[in-house]
Amino acid sequence: MFTGIIEEIGEITAITPSGDGWRLTVRAPKAAADAVHGESIAVSGVCLTVVGSTPESFDADVMKQTLDVAALATASVGTRVNIEKAMPVGARLGGHIVQGHVDGVGTVIDVRPGEQWSVLRISLPDDLAPLVVDKGSISVDGTSLTVSAVSDPSTPDAWFEVSLIPETLAATTLGSRAVGDRVNLETDILARHVERLLAFRAAPEGGSR
Repeated sequence: MFTGIIEEIGEITAITPSGDGWRLTVRAPKAAADAVHGESIAVSGVCLTVVGSTPESFDADVMKQTLDVAALATASVGTRVNIEKAMPVGARLGGHIVQGHVDGVGTVIDVRPGEQWSVLRISLPDDLAPLVVDKGSISVDGTSLTVSAVSDPSTPDAWFEVSLIPETLAATTLGSRAVGDRVNLETDILARHVERLLAFRAAPEGGSR
């Protein structure tokens, strides 16, 4: 479990094919310093399991299913990634509950820089649009953010906006995002549970339960 509060920006230093997936080597000194085999680290919002480490970097396997649904599939050696270690029991929940299970990929469609902040508009896959609400929480590349605007339900191409404060711009990869960049999205787990519950409530009587 994660909070979406990024601890450092890492860099992918090696990608090795492994079956139908990858083995990544990520340089992230803070995370790697005390990393142990089997622990979870979120890499731009994707929960990965450490399979090896040095004082400067860690290795993790990425399976095909993850590559199919996450923007990580377009990464290459040199790609900068957001890093967060799993939340310890008893720690403050500074962001929101983030599982590291990417729901889909959005595309940056507008960047509006301001004097103190920047606003990103990001496209939403149709199946995720009902789960994103104004002032709600969303994880973008593993970063816990508050939704500052959403498209009207009648809009053909759904989108949402997030307003990034200077700390977020400096401490995460979102500060360098440009129009056309793909980002990992994880919606609020509570919204997903409600959607599933309502789907069963709406099922015809006698249907599958």
